[in-house]
Amino acid sequence: MRSEKQMASAAADFANRWQGRGYEKGESQKFWLELLAEVFGIENPSEFIRFEEQVKIDKTNFIDVHIPATKVIIEQKSLGKDLRKPITQSDRTKLTPFRQAKRYSAELPYSQRPRWIVACNFEEFLIYDMERPDAEPEQVLLADLGRDWSRLRFLVDVDANHISREVEISLRAGEIIARIHDALLPLYDERDNDALRALNILCVRLVFCLYCEDAGIFARDQFHDYLAGFETAGMRNALRELFEVLNTPVEQRSRFLPDRLAAFPYTNGGIFAEVIDIPPFDDNLREVLLKNASLDFDWSEISPTIFGGVFESTLNPVTRREGGMHYTSVENIHKVIDPLFLDEFRDRFRTLAAKPKGKARDQALRGLQDRLASLTFLDPACGSGNFLTETYISLRRLENDIIRLLAQDVAYVPFEDFNPIKVSIHQMHGIEINDFAVAVATTALWISEAQMMAETERIINRDIDFLPIRSYANIREGNALRMDWDLIDLPDDDTVTIYADHAYANVIESDKQVVSEPELHYGNINLITPHLEIGTAPAHRRIRVRYDYIISNPPFSGARVMTAENKADLIHTLGRRWQNVGNLDFVAGWYVKAARLMRENPSTRAAMVSTNSVTQGAQVAALWQPLARMGVHIDFAYRTFRWDSESMRKAHVHCVIIGFSCGKTEGGRRIFDGGQVIMAEHINPYLMAAPDVFIPSRQKSLCQVPEIRIGNLPIDGGNYLFEREQMEDFIKKEPASAPYFHPWYGAVEFINQRPRYCLWLGDCTPAQLRAMPHCMKLIEAVRNMRLQSRNPGTRKLADRPTRFHCENMPASEFIVVPRVSSERRKYIPIGYLKPDNLCSDAVHIIPDATLYHFGVLTSSVHMAWTRVVCGRLESRFRYSKDIVYNNFPWPEPTEAQRERIGRTAQAILDARAGYPDSSLADLYDPLTMPADLRQAHADNDRAVAEAYGLPSKPTDDEIVVALFKRYLQLTRNEPNNPLQSK
Repeated sequence: MRSEKQMASAAADFANRWQGRGYEKGESQKFWLELLAEVFGIENPSEFIRFEEQVKIDKTNFIDVHIPATKVIIEQKSLGKDLRKPITQSDRTKLTPFRQAKRYSAELPYSQRPRWIVACNFEEFLIYDMERPDAEPEQVLLADLGRDWSRLRFLVDVDANHISREVEISLRAGEIIARIHDALLPLYDERDNDALRALNILCVRLVFCLYCEDAGIFARDQFHDYLAGFETAGMRNALRELFEVLNTPVEQRSRFLPDRLAAFPYTNGGIFAEVIDIPPFDDNLREVLLKNASLDFDWSEISPTIFGGVFESTLNPVTRREGGMHYTSVENIHKVIDPLFLDEFRDRFRTLAAKPKGKARDQALRGLQDRLASLTFLDPACGSGNFLTETYISLRRLENDIIRLLAQDVAYVPFEDFNPIKVSIHQMHGIEINDFAVAVATTALWISEAQMMAETERIINRDIDFLPIRSYANIREGNALRMDWDLIDLPDDDTVTIYADHAYANVIESDKQVVSEPELHYGNINLITPHLEIGTAPAHRRIRVRYDYIISNPPFSGARVMTAENKADLIHTLGRRWQNVGNLDFVAGWYVKAARLMRENPSTRAAMVSTNSVTQGAQVAALWQPLARMGVHIDFAYRTFRWDSESMRKAHVHCVIIGFSCGKTEGGRRIFDGGQVIMAEHINPYLMAAPDVFIPSRQKSLCQVPEIRIGNLPIDGGNYLFEREQMEDFIKKEPASAPYFHPWYGAVEFINQRPRYCLWLGDCTPAQLRAMPHCMKLIEAVRNMRLQSRNPGTRKLADRPTRFHCENMPASEFIVVPRVSSERRKYIPIGYLKPDNLCSDAVHIIPDATLYHFGVLTSSVHMAWTRVVCGRLESRFRYSKDIVYNNFPWPEPTEAQRERIGRTAQAILDARAGYPDSSLADLYDPLTMPADLRQAHADNDRAVAEAYGLPSKPTDDEIVVALFKRYLQLTRNEPNNPLQSK
């Protein structure tokens, strides 16, 4: 049986041989047979794997690759094909390779259906675990197969349960850190912030040393063996002496150092510079550190991208209280960085790799490498640095691909003193408000630098010294909304070295420019390039950096839940003249600051993760209209998807990703929606391929339709509201109250058709009230509740205790629209109520509405509009009067069309009436909706579509584009219409 080392070596050889090759029809079988035989040692692989297996759908189709023993189906594509992009099938449907394979799998006998679906294009494997159908796919790159071969072991291992080896290792590392932290914590004063800071720094240093001894940066087990040479009582001083030595250059150390200390290399980087308080060790801490953390665990295989988040959440007291270890998945990070820049550079590399070997190709490859090394990145809410770390790793992997090709050319001779690495962690800039997160982010970047350097060593077959650290991660501690993102304080050294590359920077003294060169960039970048030395200068020297890319996942704090401090930061950033600041989420501050940088540097591009509320409701006009005036446009976007924290707690947030810039965008713009990629000439703030539209808060309807109102708002402390049993008990005590009870409907009660009951005494005479003593007690309770309120308006309302704050009680039948309803339903359950029913403010009511109005409101046209422009409560629809209804562009139907819509609307009501035992929740559940009701809605949808001049079965995108155009026509004379500025 092959050893793991042999399989790793075979995998690296396989990857090198197949680099830049791969044609679906001609080479698929050879590729997979060689992979199974050479890497995993499968004898007679042709008996283990099947090719072109038939399945019957609408015609005979073929599964590209099937491994029945391990329940794997593989959909193979040619080199360069985008595995996430839908492909048109023979039946004209568009399916991604994954969905194509999933459709095939449904036709297999149940016992043969796959556990794993793999999409492959010869350079990338996307692996879908059907036990977790909603999870993002695992990605394995051919170029990394020498390192990641074990993640494909599920292909041949019948008992394989997972492929996320890096995730598992990183989470185990987090558990060990938690044990170290918990063993140290009782030895510190938990009430002392300085003591807790020292604890966090000590944890960072211990992890760095543990990593170094496993990754070959120190000698094997050097850290363990050094500490193990001391009794428990001596370990405290042993660490203090070690940290001092690690921070001292070899030539400056005492000649009398013991050999065990002198053997440690100089680290540099500042990680050991600060003198911190280290507590005396106890036997438990000794056991945890030397055995559990050192001997029992290999730190060299952790993923710094994942581990940084795990590490930071372990040290962060807030996330520790919440429980679990938090990190952002690598797949989600790539949703940001791939379309922003990485896809472009990968495409450039593939184009060059396909060219014939020779001087011209090598020169072009070196030019691409120089370009990668010139890029600057900023994450202004970097946390534990996972976005920056994964960005650095991705650039270095691409650089390693370049180095691999150059190394294969006989003209490329790596001299002893030449370091082929040009991409540096110094290109990564971050801002983070928490000091421990800053330390973790810096450490994660150093670890990623060491790991990628080791990969380069394997390519060129030569050692490269990692220590002393020469690349400094530019992670600054501070409040990003109170800082200048592009101004960095220079060190206090008398001399500063500024290395030339393709970035741009100005060195300034205070705010007066003293040096300006068009090709300057600050930093100790490990490159052989010309440099400029600036002599002694006054304090407050700073450098202005032009960033190529801004990437971030800013805090998720909604407009209604952010702290007073957050609100003050946002107002400071936007300014008090910014309209409707109160409707904006905290993340708006990051969008605005990025836009201001872009306005100065139009080549800068950004992509941010946000809660989806920034593309919904009132926030669209409040945020995006001013940004549009600043020249911002959207380059790509991921529509709403669930962003998992990947923690044990699994906090699900519904997010969007928006890539934006002010400069010219090359190529088309892309909208990612589930498995689909929509190409667009323009993307508007609702993430639609449509013109810019900014839906404002409108007090009256845009069209001549009945007015929509909110229901009743009692402000009664709940005294007038009863469940059925409570009402019946009350009536037994107070029979005269019976006529004054009315069914009471909010959104939940209306959808489930289970009303509560409201005691409405507003029309009673004083004599009638005096005759009902139990009602009088309720009236007194309401009056006292209102008098005790801090709100002056509520206290004034105490003078009328039998009346509601807001009263809307139509005299005839009226339409009810729930304010909040599930996004799972195709239609919001809209219906009618008779006037003896009362409604709360959790619904909207429309008196004087006809069947025509009901038909339009319950149509797929109105639903498409609602889905795009409404606000959301989590992911549920939040229907509003001022945004959704009053801005809705109604059609201009002919009389015949109006009558037809009235008939189809009545057919919907008739279909509902056929199920008297079913609530609207039952009738509109996607799983239980009756066929005749579905048909009635389909007929109504066609009638409404016809009134708009739409096709009989338009897509949601077609509907919304048509509605936006109509909206712009209806508002063409309004000053905020975007067409006015064109």
